[in-house]
Amino acid sequence: MVQFSRAAQLDAAFAALADATRRGVLEQLGRGDASITELAERFDMTLTGMKKHVGVLEDAGLVATAKVGRVRTCRLGPRQLDEVTSWIDRYRRLWSARFDELDQVIEDMKQKERAQR
Repeated sequence: MVQFSRAAQLDAAFAALADATRRGVLEQLGRGDASITELAERFDMTLTGMKKHVGVLEDAGLVATAKVGRVRTCRLGPRQLDEVTSWIDRYRRLWSARFDELDQVIEDMKQKERAQR
């Protein structure tokens, strides 16, 4: 059950990151907190559109919001990108090892070819 939960969280994070606007929102919030209105203006979109983007990011745990009066302020969320980075790093190491093995096979083939000449 824990693995499913982690997989679902990872899926939600990748789905949230799949959109350029949402990546831009994360980048903007990395510079400092912002209201949904400020974000909507920055990305030249409606408040409703920005609320939807922020909702996806919030569901993924990448953004947290707080309402003070009539203003909803956004900040980077508690999960950030640790799980996503960990997943990517694991596969980067795997592919790096595979390419190293391929390089060795190619080098062995070159040596055999030189020896046959």
